[in-house]
Amino acid sequence: MNPRIIIAALGLTALVATSPTPGQAFEQAPTLKARVDVGKLPPLDQRLPNPPRVVGAEAVGTYGGDLRIAMARSRDTRLMTVYGYARLVGYDRSYNLVPDILESFESESDKVFTLTLRKGHKWSDGHPFTTEDFRYWWEDVANNIELAPLGPPALLKVDGEVAKVEIIDVRTIRFSWSKPNPFFLPAMAGPRPPFIFRPAHYLKEFHKKYARPDELDAHIKKRRMRGWGPLHNSRDNLYDMDNPMLPTLQPWFNTIRPPAQQFVFVRNPYFHRVDSSGNQLPYINRVLMNISDGKLIPAKASAGEIDLQARSLFMSHFTFLKLAEAREDFKTRLWETAQGARIAIYPNMHVADPVWRELFRERDFRHALSLAIDREEINEVIYFGLAKASNNTVLDRSPLFKDVYRNKWARLDLDEANALLDGLGLTERERDGVRLLPDGRRMEIVVETAGEETEQTDVLELIHDTWLEIGIKIFTRPSQREVFRNRIFSGETQMSVWSGINNGIVTAGMSPFEFVPSQQVQYQWPKWGQYYETGGRAGAQIDIPEAQELFKLFKLWQTIEEPARRAEIWTRILEINAEETYTIGVVCCTRQPVVVSDNLKNVPLEAIYAWDPGSHFGIYLPDTFYFDDLAGR
Repeated sequence: MNPRIIIAALGLTALVATSPTPGQAFEQAPTLKARVDVGKLPPLDQRLPNPPRVVGAEAVGTYGGDLRIAMARSRDTRLMTVYGYARLVGYDRSYNLVPDILESFESESDKVFTLTLRKGHKWSDGHPFTTEDFRYWWEDVANNIELAPLGPPALLKVDGEVAKVEIIDVRTIRFSWSKPNPFFLPAMAGPRPPFIFRPAHYLKEFHKKYARPDELDAHIKKRRMRGWGPLHNSRDNLYDMDNPMLPTLQPWFNTIRPPAQQFVFVRNPYFHRVDSSGNQLPYINRVLMNISDGKLIPAKASAGEIDLQARSLFMSHFTFLKLAEAREDFKTRLWETAQGARIAIYPNMHVADPVWRELFRERDFRHALSLAIDREEINEVIYFGLAKASNNTVLDRSPLFKDVYRNKWARLDLDEANALLDGLGLTERERDGVRLLPDGRRMEIVVETAGEETEQTDVLELIHDTWLEIGIKIFTRPSQREVFRNRIFSGETQMSVWSGINNGIVTAGMSPFEFVPSQQVQYQWPKWGQYYETGGRAGAQIDIPEAQELFKLFKLWQTIEEPARRAEIWTRILEINAEETYTIGVVCCTRQPVVVSDNLKNVPLEAIYAWDPGSHFGIYLPDTFYFDDLAGR
């Protein structure tokens, strides 16, 4: 019987990666072949796993060249992990989960996950990648109190039940729970995957259990660390890509330790993907990441100094970039975005000020704020009329979309907004029309931004005028992103502005976590999200009935497998969010400018630029991008 039929009969699902044709020959980059010829690198058949992953592209590319990109901070080396998109499982362009690093996977009712590695797969330093790397992470990192004081991540727990982890053999590992864990595989495909494995052969050198005491003490002193735990954690940054010595499975690895003005990422000679002709990927030799002030990146792109860029580019730069195309060899493409709102305002229901906290928890107050925004004016002035007035909700490309989710409380109605505020007893005003709080203070709100671009402040300037008409005066305060987030988490911030939900094209089978209190980085209810993430060890319990219902629905969704029932749960979650207006969306469906060198090929003309799912460029596999005219570079 066909094994797929057997799997289906048992209630299993399985996906198997595309395999090379029998007897297929493999090729490699000339720079790698030269190293093989002088004995500095093993032959290709000893570097590729068996089988490698075969990926398709618009065209079979050619090897060579340096890809120039720009970032605003040294910490943005992590974006190469996002763009590289080497994952245990990843999304294809239709948002189906497919094996990538894994040769295959099986899921039994989202309770038991069996993962099979590729035979002969190796880390970027040539050391074998095996289930020992999973065992090391699970036993010696995730369950070591000195390295992970809170224990395994929330992803590996279901209602407090920690995963059962079984090493079947050198290539097979199993994770299981008694209840469904529908988040497990999608998390592996995310822009910031959990990395449930580590390069054990490298990190054991810094682990108390394995290292020689004298050598470990020497490392601690050299790095000026407080102990072996901080030392190990400083070496263990697979996502950040800031440790050039840490082996990786990504297509390129970093060779420069931060801080630096330029980071050089070189080809991984052991990378596991090949193209349809058997050529090992990536095509491009190096990625040069130049660090610049974010405000200068559009100018650098317009001067032809960048080959591929989306980060730090906004619609306000589009005309400027289009004019520059006439003198430089690049084109500015406009990709669709998947965010539920390009701009959203987040009243902090955990602000430390008790008066403002009570107001932000009043639904009518949030409704008044939303009704006092002229979204059509913002669309015309800021977004050239290309956006849509919208709440922070799912997009019309989602099968879950309804007009009411986008439009409820999202019209301009200053009379109703004023009536709602009057109904809350906020009737006293000063001479300039600004209302007074119950304790006599002026109703003045500081809206904080991450200060990384002017788009948010431009939108806030327009909101300032209409909110003033209902007696609320706002001020804008920019800060660095980490400071911005920490102020929200601590309750110092009254209100913040950020983008909306990342995935506005969800289906009923995708997690509704972005619409319920599940993460600290949800700026409208950070302490509720923190409470969930830490299993109740930090944060605060949900104490508003409607939000409590959201969380109950979220937990119920995790236990349901029937698509129709999951869709019903989603509908109720979206209805509550539309009615309660916990976040105030402004516009959606904006476009992302993407600068692409004329010489750079296999980059989609039209695409969706999304953080999750998609990992920005990652879903389009930049290892398949190539330059068609190296002589002209």
